Amino acid sequence: MQGIKHIIFDLGGVILNIDYQLTYKAFGELGVKDFTSLYSQFQGSRLFDDLETGRVAPDVFLEAMHEHVPAAVTDEQIIAAWNAMLLDFPLQRLQLLQQLQLHYNTYLLSNTNAIHLDKFNAILQESRGIPSLAAFFNKVYYSHLIGYRKPEKEAYQLILDENGLDAAETLFIDDTLPNIEGAKAVGLQTIHLQAPKTISEIFKAATSR
Repeated sequence: MQGIKHIIFDLGGVILNIDYQLTYKAFGELGVKDFTSLYSQFQGSRLFDDLETGRVAPDVFLEAMHEHVPAAVTDEQIIAAWNAMLLDFPLQRLQLLQQLQLHYNTYLLSNTNAIHLDKFNAILQESRGIPSLAAFFNKVYYSHLIGYRKPEKEAYQLILDENGLDAAETLFIDDTLPNIEGAKAVGLQTIHLQAPKTISEIFKAATSR
């Protein structure tokens, strides 16, 4: 951590526990026979990318999903299945974020969408009594609101430019290798967080040296 003044965090798999298989299973229970293939198909058609960059509104996403589920399935059921992957915020990680705020400028950069944003803030409110993740950071950046998603260099550069950060003094933490490579391309310091390691273990090791 020597020379680091700012930290940019990924969300899913770093701060928020997620399990994509739960969403695959939930859509299967709604009657989607192979959601994995459907997800790949939608990625190819840019539906999910467009949802995550705000080019497609949630109602357009839901309309597209209705083409692949039985007629009786409701919007609410599709939303619940889509959100099934979002699990919990371990208290230890939230406490770490609060501690880091005392020593660093901290930011969140997440590839997400309006449906998931509503849900994970609701999880935080219900479990910890905190209405928004914004409480833990100087500023939060969500792909569907900024129009860029990792590993596009513009996503990282926006944070650097808006906040006057020196990339060499800024650490980026993510659990996805392409996102790490994208961060390196704009000069950020990086940590590729790989399970079962957690950010709590990473910072405990750093502060014990």
